Amino acid sequence: MKRIILMMAVLAMLTACDGNKFHIDGTIEGASDSTLVLEQSSNGEWLVIDSIKVGNNGKFSVSATAPEVPSIYQLRLGNQSICFPIDSLDHLTISAKLPNMGIDYTLSGSEHAEQVMKIDKEAMQFAGGKGTAAELEAWKTKLSQQIAADPSGIVAYYAINKYIDGKPLYDPMNDNDLRIIGAVANSFNSFRPDDPRTNYLVNLLLDGQRRRRAMSAANDTVYADVASLIEIKLQDSNGKEQVLSKVASENRIVLLDFTAYTTEISPQLNKLLNDVYQQYHSRGLQIFQVSVDEDNVAWRKASQNLPWITVFDPNSINSQIIGAYNVNGIPTTFIIKGGEIVERVEDATRLKAAVGKYF
Repeated sequence: MKRIILMMAVLAMLTACDGNKFHIDGTIEGASDSTLVLEQSSNGEWLVIDSIKVGNNGKFSVSATAPEVPSIYQLRLGNQSICFPIDSLDHLTISAKLPNMGIDYTLSGSEHAEQVMKIDKEAMQFAGGKGTAAELEAWKTKLSQQIAADPSGIVAYYAINKYIDGKPLYDPMNDNDLRIIGAVANSFNSFRPDDPRTNYLVNLLLDGQRRRRAMSAANDTVYADVASLIEIKLQDSNGKEQVLSKVASENRIVLLDFTAYTTEISPQLNKLLNDVYQQYHSRGLQIFQVSVDEDNVAWRKASQNLPWITVFDPNSINSQIIGAYNVNGIPTTFIIKGGEIVERVEDATRLKAAVGKYF
């Protein structure tokens, strides 16, 4: 009896261990008897996890320990590879064909993996100098909207680290690109502080900011970090024009907040803002919130029940206003006192403490 119980316990342990794995299987036509290598990304470096022998019929199967946080992996055969994210216990199926495995493939089993596949295949349309600059920018605009919808997701991380012909798709030396990088870095920093990618993303952003500011100084360009107010005139959800300088003159403290209501983090950010608003509004605080959403219908619906001033910038992430204020990511909030910007806050969790200093 004791022996049976012991065997059952061992079997349970083995089953539990096997259950903590992700699985990939499929077929690579023309790859019989070849060796596939499974690798995991570590912020630009690839770590070998396992190697798999492809069967005579081109079929393969591999399992590996599931990551604690969503991670990027690739299956490599020679110098060709297929990239995909893995989130816990995913089971992906891949169908590919030589000689162009890295292009001629499909995968299924995970929404995020399918999104990464779509990004890679669309990027190939611009590899080798194909496509015009205008076409590339149009594609990046759509991709940036996807990133803004889930900036703390694994697909956003993958997209801003994507290279085409050895050049970064999102270049930290480009202001618009740096704003997208900033949105991802700030979102990871706020909601995934323990993620092993977070420090890498924050450093990528800070390095880009330092280099851009150095270039700006050389070109005598001034950005608004803690400086004079730059005027904003935009319509609220009732069609009334709201003027930032007027709001600043009528209130003791104004929080100028740049946001996107359609992002996953918006409800949490607005809750933090509401905590500050409820505590200090009676003492002279107002919030002037600028939406850079692509969809003004979604903005209007989301902003209806907010007690502070909300306005919509129809230029979205290409806005000259966020460029003038050097907004590199959401959330970004400026504290205005006496008509001047006195502080910039990019970590919403410390907003209440930052505001409290001025009352």
